[in-house]
Amino acid sequence: MKLISQLFVFIFLLQTAQAQTKPTANTKPAQTSGKNISITLSPLKNCWVYLGSYFGKGKALVDSAYLNDKGTGIFKGPNKLTGGIYFVVSPKMTILFDLLMDKKQQFSIVGDTLQREKVLITGSADNDLFKTYTTVSTEKGKQMQELETAYHQAKTVADSNRIRNEILKADKELQAYRDGLVKKNPGSLLAMLFNAMKRPATPEMPIVKGKPDSLYPYRFVKEHYWDDVSFNDDRLLRTPFFEPKLDDYFKYYVSPEPDSLIEEVKYILLSARTGKEIYPYLLTKFTNKYISPEFMGQDKVFLYIFENFYAKGDTVLLNAASRKTITDRAYSLMANQLGQPAPILDLTDTTGKNISLYGIKAPFTFVAFWDPNCGHCKEEIPRLDSIYRAKWKALGVSVYAVNIYENELPAWKNFINEKKLEGWNHVYQTKASRAAEEKAGLPSYKQLYDVFKTPTLYLLDKDKRIIAKQLSILQFDDLIAAKLKK
Repeated sequence: MKLISQLFVFIFLLQTAQAQTKPTANTKPAQTSGKNISITLSPLKNCWVYLGSYFGKGKALVDSAYLNDKGTGIFKGPNKLTGGIYFVVSPKMTILFDLLMDKKQQFSIVGDTLQREKVLITGSADNDLFKTYTTVSTEKGKQMQELETAYHQAKTVADSNRIRNEILKADKELQAYRDGLVKKNPGSLLAMLFNAMKRPATPEMPIVKGKPDSLYPYRFVKEHYWDDVSFNDDRLLRTPFFEPKLDDYFKYYVSPEPDSLIEEVKYILLSARTGKEIYPYLLTKFTNKYISPEFMGQDKVFLYIFENFYAKGDTVLLNAASRKTITDRAYSLMANQLGQPAPILDLTDTTGKNISLYGIKAPFTFVAFWDPNCGHCKEEIPRLDSIYRAKWKALGVSVYAVNIYENELPAWKNFINEKKLEGWNHVYQTKASRAAEEKAGLPSYKQLYDVFKTPTLYLLDKDKRIIAKQLSILQFDDLIAAKLKK
């Protein structure tokens, strides 16, 4: 679940668009600055059409134009749009065709909804270049599709190898054509798009001192993955391939270990810092990804982002609700990072005796925060007891089980007795202890241990440092076994 609303929404409200004054039949582009794009779209008349753009992995409507009784209208305004790949959208909200939004934004579009491939764009060098490339790539694509079909129908190994080589040759020719366009038109929008889209080809594995260097292809691709891409270029967001490429980079070329992730996130965010749109977008993307991460320990990345960006002023990008969400979440994670000493717990057991977490001497201490009325807890706590009896007790593992609601003492004690949860340290916080804590302005154990759902589980070593958290019971057991082997 996304915890932060998207910071920048580039959706032009359709209700506003339809409430605009409809242009007269003789409307013609008049302004020479800002955006001024005339459009004639047969056979549509007396209706609204829309201009949309790619935005990250999604799409957004950014402008509208009313087509008069001759099918002509204008996308216009005092401010230019961010460059990138845009598209014209019909009154029925279907995408008709793509176009490039260049720097000048003073061009015209003539098209037919029944012959979308024959759209004519004049007055834009970037779109002229795009059309030329589209023609070549379409022809090459048909050739490669025919070769693919022939490859699957080949009857001999020789034919398969020959066709495969032809496919590789055609692919290289298309890439060479793209490279040629970039070289001849280095400042064009199309060049930027090709650079952003391009992924390094995996090189051959070299032989070093008589042995193959198996890591070289990986290192090469990683080092050249972002060649000629500027993370502060807002136009990257207006493409359908930048964010998938970014996701693949983190999936295949970055270690999931938190410190490795932090280095990559740091580099990308600092590089994007001067981007008006892409910086807050990437900051939001990484925040959402690591505020509730897929893998244990990656919340350290979120804390890095909070301490080095939000805490240093970037909270001005957020609304009040998002700012509170991020800040509260950060403070809930600061005290329970992997490798840190666990926060002190001095709680009361079922007999009224004080039991200190740090007073327990054991090679491992398993801390479980649970609620006797929680349905999931009713399943997980007995599972915990089963593995404790079967394996952990003999290994010297101690269980420190915390009832998180002092108002549920009878249900808590009944559950302990019914399930025969013996040999554990069963504790809770008394109302008096909680009141004294609040009076002193101290954080609660729920904040210190990030207890916002039950059960919340931790594994500590002999020095009470956090080894793991929020794994399954079997994953905790595997981790204990691995630690003991070492």
